Amino acid sequence: MAYWIKFTYEKNTYLIDLDTIGAFSSELDNKRLTFWLPNSSQPIILIPHANSDTYKQVLDYLKKTIDRNLKGAWVKINYDRKEFAIDLSRISSFVCEPNGRLSFWLPDSANTIILTRQGNQEAYQQVHEYIKNTTGHSLL
Repeated sequence: MAYWIKFTYEKNTYLIDLDTIGAFSSELDNKRLTFWLPNSSQPIILIPHANSDTYKQVLDYLKKTIDRNLKGAWVKINYDRKEFAIDLSRISSFVCEPNGRLSFWLPDSANTIILTRQGNQEAYQQVHEYIKNTTGHSLL
């Protein structure tokens, strides 16, 4: 099912299927909402006062998507003073270091998420459970 939106950003008009986006970042302090274009590392950064309609459309999409996928692949992670909504089914590799640090790279972005059991126990456990349930392998 596609969820297309049309908007203007930096003088260009975009038509994007939000269902193809695998990760969103929200900065809690300044309300910036970021996502990366598919097959690209180009970020789209929305702010409420400059892109109010598009900002609201993306937030509505995220709420609907995460609410219907509570037990699915979408997770919310607070990391580096940002809240990320990530579709784990779009992650193609995970790394667990001997010290237990768990890392993965956001789809269509160069951003790495590094989780530790002490730093973000809930997200750490969610990701490990997803890996085990999806791949049949455990990194613990």
